[in-house]
Amino acid sequence: MRELVLTPKFKRAFRKFVKRNSHHESKLIQILQLMKEDIFAAQLSTHSLQGKLLGLKACFCGYDCRILFTIEISQEQTEVIVLLDIGTHNEVY
Repeated sequence: MRELVLTPKFKRAFRKFVKRNSHHESKLIQILQLMKEDIFAAQLSTHSLQGKLLGLKACFCGYDCRILFTIEISQEQTEVIVLLDIGTHNEVY
């Protein structure tokens, strides 16, 4: 299992997104758990980004919700998923 690291920007964006879309909160928590288990699960549609976001990855967490993240290797040689941002397509891209 991987470790999730939530950046301060992600935490702020998560609170803001959940405040606007409270009905998505339980779904988002399930998605974060799935990311820990299998970041490339089919329902996440994980993909690499291009252009100014080259090097980052994104996954779907609902109809118009995206999570931006990177995958890094810790000193203990385990995968760490660094969550950078969450929001609608227009907010994160």
